[in-house]
Amino acid sequence: MPPLITRDEALRLGELEDHLEIGALVERAWSVRRERFADSTDMCSLVNAKSGGCAQDCGFCAQSRFAEAETPLHAMMEPEQILEHARAAEAAGAHRFCMVTQGQGLSKRDFEKVLEGTRLVAEHTNLKRCASIGHMSPTRAKALKDAGVQRVHHNVETAESYYPEVSQTVRYEGRLRTIDAVREAGLETCVGGILNLGETREQRVEMAFELADIDPTSVPINLLNPRPGTKFGDREYMDPWEAVKWIAIFRLILPEALFRLCGGRVENLGELQPMAIRAGVNGVMMGNFLTTLGNTPEQDHEMFEDLGLNVARQPDNGANPRPDNRDGWLEGETPDVVEAHLGPATAAGEIEVRLWDPSTQLRFKRKGHVPPRPDGAPNTAPAAGR
Repeated sequence: MPPLITRDEALRLGELEDHLEIGALVERAWSVRRERFADSTDMCSLVNAKSGGCAQDCGFCAQSRFAEAETPLHAMMEPEQILEHARAAEAAGAHRFCMVTQGQGLSKRDFEKVLEGTRLVAEHTNLKRCASIGHMSPTRAKALKDAGVQRVHHNVETAESYYPEVSQTVRYEGRLRTIDAVREAGLETCVGGILNLGETREQRVEMAFELADIDPTSVPINLLNPRPGTKFGDREYMDPWEAVKWIAIFRLILPEALFRLCGGRVENLGELQPMAIRAGVNGVMMGNFLTTLGNTPEQDHEMFEDLGLNVARQPDNGANPRPDNRDGWLEGETPDVVEAHLGPATAAGEIEVRLWDPSTQLRFKRKGHVPPRPDGAPNTAPAAGR
């Protein structure tokens, strides 16, 4: 569906500062979200399946070898470990599960572990399955689909005109080629970015319309959580009202996409998280993030339920058609293999939900020599844009 507002209108809305006017914009976005998705939600949980030691220079990421921050480390998880985290995500109420690794791509051995982990999650859980593993060829994208992955995440990160400030080693064009490969394989696409990297208001609108051209199934919205020692580590958090405003603007530009609020939402939005959901969000990255902590699943569920939204397991989570999670079942008929057991077992204290926890499951190592960034710029952020 085409955007509901023009670029000029988006720019005018981007200049709003009065809280009452932003509130009216939020209600407009809420109406669009309810009209297209009713009370359905799409809650995701992730596991950082391989962390640290990344050779790329993305300015927001502590895993980069160009960042002076301590790098979070662990080797590629075994398939059985991936399944363990998926089971915890399902018990916590997630609808889908994303396997995430660092870097531009994976070795053949690590890629095979992702494939086997996907097969185990498909066989032993009722979760929809996503992967975020960097650049890939159409051949690898097809292998992911054959293993049971249904959606691939690969962000553009920011507007094309601002992208050189974010990375010199990961090309914007390469990101688009990966998205094309994912779509060619018949997979759903999950494409979004990060707000507050120093981009201007015009560049935020530019990114939103570039995403509209890509037309992804899902759009994750991240808000910069400045990591000390990274290029953008000295930036201030985004004003929560400003963040809510831009989420609503993006919703009006991408009315059909599933919006997910992801990294930095706790730090940037604080008590305005529920208003951000009302601004057009379908779900959140539930629990913790790659290297930082988030809300508890209970807090996330409460935010949605207080708005009259349904966080229970649903056949399609608001987008139809979807491939079903289990072979042999008709589209939309998703058998619930855990609900009958979760209630009594949880009441009896028999299930311990242990989501991915970067505070205990990552080790951090201080880098030795940190090379200069490829663009020759110092490891500090550019001047902030409006």
